[in-house]
Amino acid sequence: MLKGLFSLKGRYRILHQTWFAFFLTFVCWFNFAPFATTIGKELHLAPEQIKTIAICNLALTIPARLIIGMLLDRFGPKITYSILLMFAAVPCLATALSQDFNQLVISRLLMGIVGSGFVVGIRMVAEWFPPKEMGIAQGIYGGWGNFGAFGAEFALPMLAVATSFLGGGGSNWRLAIALTGIISAIYGVIYYNSVQDTPTGKVYQKPKKNGALEVTSIKSFWAMIVSNFGLIFALGLLAWRLEQKNIHFLTLSQMYIAWLLLAGLFAYQTYKAYQVNRELLIGKRTYAPAQRYQFSQVAILEFTYITNFGSELAAVSMLPAFFEKTFGLEHVVAGMIAATYPFLNLVSRPSGGLISDKFNSRKWTMTIVSAGIGVGYLMTHFINSSWPIPLAIAVTMFAAYFAQAGCGATYGIVPLIKKEATGQIAGNVGAYGNFGGVVYLTIFSLTDASTLFSTMGLTAMVCAFMCAFFLKEPKGSFAADESELLELETQQSAVLLED
Repeated sequence: MLKGLFSLKGRYRILHQTWFAFFLTFVCWFNFAPFATTIGKELHLAPEQIKTIAICNLALTIPARLIIGMLLDRFGPKITYSILLMFAAVPCLATALSQDFNQLVISRLLMGIVGSGFVVGIRMVAEWFPPKEMGIAQGIYGGWGNFGAFGAEFALPMLAVATSFLGGGGSNWRLAIALTGIISAIYGVIYYNSVQDTPTGKVYQKPKKNGALEVTSIKSFWAMIVSNFGLIFALGLLAWRLEQKNIHFLTLSQMYIAWLLLAGLFAYQTYKAYQVNRELLIGKRTYAPAQRYQFSQVAILEFTYITNFGSELAAVSMLPAFFEKTFGLEHVVAGMIAATYPFLNLVSRPSGGLISDKFNSRKWTMTIVSAGIGVGYLMTHFINSSWPIPLAIAVTMFAAYFAQAGCGATYGIVPLIKKEATGQIAGNVGAYGNFGGVVYLTIFSLTDASTLFSTMGLTAMVCAFMCAFFLKEPKGSFAADESELLELETQQSAVLLED
């Protein structure tokens, strides 16, 4: 795998084109954070409003990742990613043209849809790489794509400064944000014309039913319903936040209407889940052992993604302002220092996947990395203005490494659960990353950075315990190719039937 990594042929070309697509969606998704204080001053926003915009940036990614996952499994990653990249121009231009808080909220809500692009590449990479290389391949895709957050925080402020003569006055941030959307749309066209969903001769497997995730036991069905409720809860939390004092984007009655609509959405989700799994629930269908999977494993991976990617979303969104206020730095300098967090994605997420491949146990890799996340954030909790800045950066990067390695380890497992439903499973797990981001940023908006870091650290410790006692090693975790995986599944089925 590593020997051919820099090749631009075959599966490696697809990997590089796909991580770059992810990179661009993340540049777009995080293009507000580096300019948060500047935009706040120019548009006369209260600190609570800036924090709320950060939450809005994550909100619609929750349902979008579920919807994108279903579209992905049905239409394939080529079409899905290309359209999403072209759509990115809409919220980017909307943000660049915003004149007040309400317009920013709408534009950043739409930007959350762009943040769902990560799910698409998970399926694309899974189609081109065998199980034994799944961790490193997904880690490279996720890590190098996540590097887009660094690109946004480090490069966009410099671009804004460099083009200040063109923008005039304080409007140069608008040009920088607009350019990210234009570039993304252009690449969407390029991507569509240069990739294919599967290697030649391989059939793209689609789920037999669409509209909801197909489960293989009644217990898993009810676990899925609880999981869906958690995502609806996160959106309800956002609606509550938008009604609070100093925000007033929603009135009290509008918040209740939003809650009612979310309740309707949950009822519809439950109905669609029943439709897809009706034969199972009424006892007309049973699944062969090789076809079965436990939704409890999906739920644990959702929890791991809350602790790693959810915390990363929160940290990347608040670190520029945190360093600026804690150490009294200029916003450009603070943005560059904060960019050390997403910068590590270049190596940390791939290393998490690689360790998962080489350690010979994806379960224990996930457990150890989750504990590392906990230790990292509990250390970060103690950062204050008396600390030397290099030490603060070092502790932040320690937490960043484990959080990002955890993302790689999580998605080293996700594609191995049920191949034909990879998009939907990846969407569910990914949506919970955004759930974590929304909850963590809501906590931050109501408290302070110290409380946020300690909360993320303690949550990760609980996650490590859950992984140690309840996460199971996926079947065929280290199969050399699809045929070997199929053989392992057949052998397992025979053993279970004999029992």
